[in-house]
Amino acid sequence: MKKLALFFLFTFLSLSISAQIRFGYLSYGEAIRLMPENENVKKNIAFLHEQYDEETKRAEEDFNRKYEIFLEGQTTFAPVILKKRQAELQDLLNRSISFKKEADRLLKQAEQQLYAPLKAKLDSLLKQIGYEKGYAFILNTDNDGLPFANPAFGEDITELVKEALKKDD
Repeated sequence: MKKLALFFLFTFLSLSISAQIRFGYLSYGEAIRLMPENENVKKNIAFLHEQYDEETKRAEEDFNRKYEIFLEGQTTFAPVILKKRQAELQDLLNRSISFKKEADRLLKQAEQQLYAPLKAKLDSLLKQIGYEKGYAFILNTDNDGLPFANPAFGEDITELVKEALKKDD
């Protein structure tokens, strides 16, 4: 009998504790897109992409021009010259591949750096909303991270974030 009473007591306590836990949820990516600063970040990233694309195109055109010259003269080149030209072409190709990899790495790094202040601002805003609304936590719904949230316990805070961002403008 004592065990049964203890069981009911623990069950009741755990149910009443879980009923008090509230949480918020939103799409973090959507919230970032709603920020006014996002347009400037996107423009800066697009500008960097454009610069790297132009340099990649220039390198490809240089390679293609030298490759055409190589193909035209390949039958008349002395073996030593032929090997030298092949090595030059291979070097150009390797440098082009290395540049593309480095450009991708630098673009990702720049994107992270440019978005860092936006993410810090959003994190601060979410922290403020979490304290004001009494949430135990706020979940990110991106990438199907939250397929279901019971509205009795959780609340979609997207509109709250939109309003707070408008006030910051």
